[in-house]
Amino acid sequence: MMARLMRLTAAALAALALMLALGAVASAELAGETDGDGVYTLLDQNGETLTLRGGRIYEGDEYIAGDDGWYRVVSVDDAARTATAEYLGRATLDQAAFAAFAAARAEESKSDSDGDGKKLIAMYSTHSDESYVPDDGTSSKWEGAGIYDVGDSLKSALEERGIDVIYSKETFLPHDADAYSRSRRTAEELLKENPDALLDIHRDAVPAEQYETEVDGEDISKVRLFVGRSNQNAAENKAFAQQIKAEADKEYPGLIKDIFIGKGNYNQDIYPNALLLEFGTHEIEKEKAQEATGYIAEVLDNVLYGEAASAEGARSARSGGVAKGVGWVVGLAIIAAIVYALVATGSLKGAWEKIGRGASEVTGGMFGKKDK
Repeated sequence: MMARLMRLTAAALAALALMLALGAVASAELAGETDGDGVYTLLDQNGETLTLRGGRIYEGDEYIAGDDGWYRVVSVDDAARTATAEYLGRATLDQAAFAAFAAARAEESKSDSDGDGKKLIAMYSTHSDESYVPDDGTSSKWEGAGIYDVGDSLKSALEERGIDVIYSKETFLPHDADAYSRSRRTAEELLKENPDALLDIHRDAVPAEQYETEVDGEDISKVRLFVGRSNQNAAENKAFAQQIKAEADKEYPGLIKDIFIGKGNYNQDIYPNALLLEFGTHEIEKEKAQEATGYIAEVLDNVLYGEAASAEGARSARSGGVAKGVGWVVGLAIIAAIVYALVATGSLKGAWEKIGRGASEVTGGMFGKKDK
């Protein structure tokens, strides 16, 4: 009994060590998910400015400009806070991701009468201090931050279109590299409500002129769509962003500034229809960001519930994303078991036999190999 307890303890310690190592890797990934690194300028290979970003740019990041020009970052100069990107051509919707997504929507729409027909979007704001200097007096407020006023405006605009909205007002201060780790728990809780989309509401940290625009004769703020490329849902997240941009470009040209696909996961690995939206910048009038929410609400309504998409299909895609997330957890557990077995036995054969015996013990003999 004591020997078995010691074996179980050793296995638990091995799994814990592996999880800590993976956590360190995750923390490194999250290090880029903050705008504390200042403003970076993205250049094309001719030295022309493509865009600015409030935060570090990494090699491998991608950028889809307002005109759908598609670029990939090939070099970064941290001293000058510049990055250079190569032109890849015109961005087109990821057909594989979109086809799977559309097929799920079509299949589920056949049985729409069996569902509750509820339209639901969940929202939160990871950077809980983000504010707008012209109206809030500062770019960062630990209480009553301006970003929540913008989130409330989007919530109201969506509700006016018959969409239920859950907007978590939980805060995740301070504004540092661990903010996304703290907000992840809230994101996971929101997913339990079966939303059709999970939105993280932000603002950028670049000069105001980068976001100022006019739509339907109204001075408003542009909106940047941000996708984290370091996750298993990256293709679906990107396809979702491109659907939103395509719809907005058709109805309200100039509303969507661009799509930035950056290093990190931004909690988008837990759901295919997860997206980070940046409403303006700290220098722009908050009212312009709030005015943009009405247009975005219409676009989201059309994408998620209009002819181009069905809410039931979105839920099906979400379920697939959650399943993949669970698969990752199971995979990590298997890796931990293999590592422990290799350490304990010193050989692949011994490790395999040990894993077989362990599986037999856990499953009551249904799987694995019992000791003779």
